[in-house]
Amino acid sequence: MSECKYLLDILDELRVNAKKINNEDLEKLVDQMLNSNRVFISGAGRSGFVARALSNRLMHLGMAVYFVGEPTTPSIKEGDLLLVCSGSGETESLVVMAKKAISFNAKVATITIHPEASIGKMASTVIVIPGATPKSSLEDTCLTVQPMGNAFEQMLWLVCDVLVVYLMNKTKKTEEEMFSRHANLE
Repeated sequence: MSECKYLLDILDELRVNAKKINNEDLEKLVDQMLNSNRVFISGAGRSGFVARALSNRLMHLGMAVYFVGEPTTPSIKEGDLLLVCSGSGETESLVVMAKKAISFNAKVATITIHPEASIGKMASTVIVIPGATPKSSLEDTCLTVQPMGNAFEQMLWLVCDVLVVYLMNKTKKTEEEMFSRHANLE
């Protein structure tokens, strides 16, 4: 059996990038989520897939959570939080969404490569993930063997999973409680 060099290179990248994630920012976002009436989550493209996965786990935790754009998503209000997952921080539809949330006195948080981008400037909480994206004129913040936004999207998935672990610990929710909310019409 031979090793897959590409896989090992990607895992090395993830380890290097993981060391650059600010734990205090993660804890701040967890507290903000817990202190919000409801959490609205958004993202586009592959980042949107990760955002959907996070909203799924937050539902398993029993939180009032909505993925923006679904037909059952209600209106955002004061006391709510919009979490935007966007590598570039400049995806047009997400920038508009963040502005709208603020106009309704909701808070905005983001997970991004570029805190200096439009969404980062609007956010009260920012988690910065090293990454590369062709969707921004801002400089990439990591070296990668991967195409397009893969490095960001993979680390985003892991960061979202870490948020769930923090939330489990803070709320004292067990995996059994979470599983009791898992879809059963499959």
